[in-house]
Amino acid sequence: MSVFDRFRLIGKKLFITGGSRGLGREMALAIADAGADVFLVGRDAESLEETASDIRAFGRQAWTLSADVGQPAECEQACETALRDHDCFDVAINNVGGRRHNVPTEEMPLDTWREMMDLNLTSAVLCSRTLGAAMIRRGLGGRIINVASINALIAGRGIAGRHYETAKAALVQFTRAVAADWARHKITVNAILPGGFMTEPNQRWSKLHPEAIDRFRDNIPMGDFGQPEDLGPLAVYLASDASRYMTGASLVIDGGYTLW
Repeated sequence: MSVFDRFRLIGKKLFITGGSRGLGREMALAIADAGADVFLVGRDAESLEETASDIRAFGRQAWTLSADVGQPAECEQACETALRDHDCFDVAINNVGGRRHNVPTEEMPLDTWREMMDLNLTSAVLCSRTLGAAMIRRGLGGRIINVASINALIAGRGIAGRHYETAKAALVQFTRAVAADWARHKITVNAILPGGFMTEPNQRWSKLHPEAIDRFRDNIPMGDFGQPEDLGPLAVYLASDASRYMTGASLVIDGGYTLW
């Protein structure tokens, strides 16, 4: 067997939240390119269908579901709908998230805090719980990938809204704890911690807060932001048998930003 065969995902099925745009889209496309069929969940029906069409161009199947998984009830319903139609998934990527609010901690309304916890943490917990339970029942193992952030490790400079740092740090520890619990079921649970990538939200952020974006770029040892497609190969690795013996890991991909 070639080493490249361990990265192949033919016959596998992926569930991904926030899969129609940005980093989620690139991970979905990369995993489809490696052979998997994909179930995409997101808020915008048009972009979901566009990504699904690109996945089908690889000769894979793609399904879409419009839902806001930042709303716990919708998140649970989305997972239940996916399982009703597909029984179980081999890979689940909890990708949805974002900072959204640039509000100082001392001014942050409790409702905003809870909203952001649901978006960045609760959504991943609910999807992991529901889809992971199906993996356990099936008894064939599985892969869960949580997309956290380097802000799980460091505070963003010149940016308020520490709900994001808090949620992403909690997501990393949730990853580690559940990885320990589910290792005996041959389910690996790992986290990706992206640094600066020029996704649509960051492009919008750069227009509103150009000084923060410029400061960020100046502190990247590799000199620039990453491109969304840089994340695809890492997602394929974590989704495949190539990462069979890795669980509970937090993989930083940030051009060296957290090195100094």
